[in-house]
Formats: sequence, structure tokens, C-alpha cells
Amino acid sequence: MNHISIIGAGIGGLTLGNVLKQQNLDFTIYESAQAIKPVGAGIMMAVNAMQIFDKLGLKEQIENAGNKIHGISITDEKLKTISTNNILALEKKFSSYNVAIQRADLQNILAKNLGYENIELDHQLNRIEKTENYHLTFKNGDNIESKIVFGADGIHSKIRNQIFKTGKIRNAEQKCWRGLTQFNLPEKYLHHALEIWGKGKRFGFVKISENKVYWYALINQNNFTENIDLIETFSDFDPLILQILESTKRENIIVNDIIDLAPIPKWFSENLCLIGDAAHATTPNMGQGACQSIEDAYVIGKLLEKNRNFNSVFEDFQNIRRKKVDHIVKTSWTIGKVSQWEKGNAIRNFFMRLIPESTNQKMIEKILQLEI
Repeated sequence: MNHISIIGAGIGGLTLGNVLKQQNLDFTIYESAQAIKPVGAGIMMAVNAMQIFDKLGLKEQIENAGNKIHGISITDEKLKTISTNNILALEKKFSSYNVAIQRADLQNILAKNLGYENIELDHQLNRIEKTENYHLTFKNGDNIESKIVFGADGIHSKIRNQIFKTGKIRNAEQKCWRGLTQFNLPEKYLHHALEIWGKGKRFGFVKISENKVYWYALINQNNFTENIDLIETFSDFDPLILQILESTKRENIIVNDIIDLAPIPKWFSENLCLIGDAAHATTPNMGQGACQSIEDAYVIGKLLEKNRNFNSVFEDFQNIRRKKVDHIVKTSWTIGKVSQWEKGNAIRNFFMRLIPESTNQKMIEKILQLEI
């Protein structure tokens, strides 16, 4: 019998594994994929996540594998700034940098540090049942008994669906393409992330390693067709965006719906706890989805330092984390809607430019501040 089982080797599950290892607790991670693959292309690890990786002794490895980002801006189609953040002040305050990195590189750093021997690949969960302990049945035929279970199995969590029988997935009615390409950005964008807002569409890009650029493009669902041409769709954007698209091989592009999880009443049951997207999936408009799953793992670890009663820890964990993640889910949804306006963009951009930088700065600082 396992004492602790973690279902899912995404960034949240792997971070939790590193946290439990630091606590000298035995655990096994079960992952449905046959290998840790570069699903999702690139990702930004914000300052809050990097503070936690520093405490795990992984900050330098992640910085070396990725690219430090010292500026983040929202612009219009012609790259005229709508809003920007004073990242240097945040770096100084929190002694950490934003790091853009290929998702698979980050996962491999986390997996290597916790030990591949603690990860069971090709273990897709079919069923979880509670008797005295939890019985986990996997698609490959394995059956496991576990005392403590963590559900880090994403927005479509089978643990949430089968144990809590709750979870409404909301569709933002937006399509998102993500891509990776070899591209030489202009020097001013080598350590600067941009998101460009147009009429009913957005495009973002950031350098994630030597000459490798991660980009994403969004349009409203009502403008989507199966044979859509992204270069034509974004033809009214700055030529740099078209050059990035033209440089990208088709096999390096994935497309998904933008979805989130409506807040659920409870994240834990007896000897079981949901973390990350399984508990509070958010749309990606604030770059905090994976970062909040990392914070989940960190808070659980801090609570376990003083208390090894898991049920008590799970209750405290939800009490500590609930307000922040609910705020992020709600705010991100709103930003996603406003950023995809098809009319009134000039007025929106005008009023956004009037918002004092100090107001944005306070909101960002609140999100980057660790809660415990």
C-alpha cells in the first residue's frame, strides 16, 4: 500500500512531489502519459512561482533553462503600448525574476529533482473508490491502495468527478493556438513579453531560450473555421507578428478551447485533496494557472512542517488559498472578455492608458506575494 499517491505529473503534481520530498515523506506520482512531453509549448513562471522554486533549490536551474523576462506589456496592433508593468521593482522586492521556459524543460527539471523512480508513467486513472483507504484502478490494469491521495489531474479531473461529483467547466468561446519556433526577435524583445490586442483577437510572444520563441494567438469562437489562415487573420497586426507565424512549422502548433472551472464548494475530502486545475482551473489571461498550482504545493508543504494530520492540513490549505484563487479565476475571465472585444477597442485602449501604473503595480504585487 502507498502512503501518499499523487495523480498527475503536470507542473502542480511534480512541484508537490518536490515539496513532499523536502518533507521526507514517501509518495508515488501516477501519470497517464507514456513520457513527459512538451505539451503546451511554452510557459511563463512568474515571480511568485520562482520564489517557491528558490526555496526548493531549483531557481538557478530553471533560470538557466529558460529566459529571464524583465518587462511585460500590452500593446495595440501596431505595438503601441497600452499598459506595462514595472518588473524591475518587483524583481527587487521579491528577489526573483519572471522566467519564460519550455514546459517540458520545466517538467523534466522537477521530475529529475524528485527522482524518476517516484513517477509511474502510463498510469491513466480509470476509477477511484473509498473504503478504509482509497483504491485506484488504472487503464493498464494496475490496482493500487493508498491512504492519502492528491488529485493533480487537471481541469477534467477524474478524482473530482468521481469523489466530489461536481465541477462545471465553462467555455470562454475563444480558440487559442500555441506555437514554438526558431526566430531571432529584435533586441528590445529579447527579455520582454508582449500581448497585442486587436479587434476580437490577440497575439502574444516571448523568447523562452536561445533563438526559440513561444507564441499564442486567440480569436473569438464565432470567427473560427476549420481551415482558418492565421497569417491572413492577423494581417492587420505589425509585420513582426506575421514573420513569427510564417517561421513556425505546422507540427509545432496546437489549438485548444479556452476554458476554466466554475468555483467548487470544497477541495478536500477525508484523506484526499485536489490541487491546481483540478480544484480551481483558470483561463490563461493572467499567466497564473500553473503558478497557482505551484503555490498550492508550497502552502501544503508549509502546513505539513508544523502538522502531519493531513485532514487538518487540507482544511487549512483551502482556507488560506481560496480567496486568492477565486479572485484570479474571476479577474482572468473578465480580462479575457475585455481583451477580445470586437467593437469599442479605441475607447477601451484609451481608458486603459489612463489607469495609473501604481494601480496595476499594487494588483500584481498582491498576486505575487506568497500567503504563508
